[in-house]
Amino acid sequence: MRAVIVAAAVAFIISLFGTPVAIKVFTALKAGQPIRGTLGLASNQGKKGTPTMGGVAFIVATVFAYVAGHIALTTLPERQIAQEGPTMTALVLLGLFVFCGVVGFLDDFLKIRKRNSDGLSAKGKLLGQLIVGTGFGIAALYVASTNGQTVASEHISFIRDVSWLNVGKVGSVMVFVFVIMAMSNGVNLTDGLDGLATGASILVLGAYALIGFWQYRHWCGDTAYQRANDYCYQVRDPLEIAMIAAAAAAACVGFLWWNTSPARIFMGDTGALGLGGLIGGLAVATRTTLLSIIIGGLFVIITMSVVIQIISFKTTGKRVFRMSPLQHHFELAGWSEVNIVVRFWIVAGICVAIGLGLFYSDFLAVMG
Repeated sequence: MRAVIVAAAVAFIISLFGTPVAIKVFTALKAGQPIRGTLGLASNQGKKGTPTMGGVAFIVATVFAYVAGHIALTTLPERQIAQEGPTMTALVLLGLFVFCGVVGFLDDFLKIRKRNSDGLSAKGKLLGQLIVGTGFGIAALYVASTNGQTVASEHISFIRDVSWLNVGKVGSVMVFVFVIMAMSNGVNLTDGLDGLATGASILVLGAYALIGFWQYRHWCGDTAYQRANDYCYQVRDPLEIAMIAAAAAAACVGFLWWNTSPARIFMGDTGALGLGGLIGGLAVATRTTLLSIIIGGLFVIITMSVVIQIISFKTTGKRVFRMSPLQHHFELAGWSEVNIVVRFWIVAGICVAIGLGLFYSDFLAVMG
């Protein structure tokens, strides 16, 4: 627990005090968010020129916090979980966070350079996500620890691996890539109103911090626990999973101080794609791939609003929503930006609560 607290505290402090530095730097570099007209959206009024790429602040904060947390981790008496260097789990999760963020950074950079909202093409962005997802998917499936445990599993998981859903290593890499791409684009679509994606991500990352720590307390890698109990979680490095999730959540809290309405800085695609990549990685690493659909329910709902809108318009020529993603539908319906953000946070919180409830009820059912 000490390592998780240290990582979260360091991430919060670096992000809280580092984000104003990022605001000054990106403002000086004239890295303002290009706005394509107002599109009739009240939330776009007055936002032109607000610096973007703020995701750099909480990504950097999380990486430094991991180092601090890992130092605290190596001081623990339980030497079986205190390793001298970063674990493969940490490399995969932080790698997804950083490199999905790099794809987003390229998109943001091109938008700023061209002085319009056209950054990377859709194909270019998807290709970048595909490359990152495939690379870390292979590492997650093919690089095993000394006991043969890998970061990801050959099974599709819900609350734990589903025994009859074995898709093999190649199939698992494909599932891994899909989860990363789906979640990163889901968070990206959710971004658009001040603090919306940041607050929702805090809730989801907080849930994964709890799941990771719970799995650590009931871990098959803990020989003392395994001898005393029939049931344990077959995951790799759950304490580091909890530490990274908690650090990322705390870093987002520090960032939200400056990102809430009226935003002084936007996370940009840098932050949105990075957060989505990390959340997808956490889902796979904790063996809760299908459960992540519920935990990240807000991202799923908003993504589906875009899918429904596109299908409806292409097949019938009619729109289901005034505008997609869904948050802009409510803007055009007359809701204020703050009302939409707070109510969507409530929806995100309900989804997280249901997901955690299912996770814990499964544990009670097995132990009972």
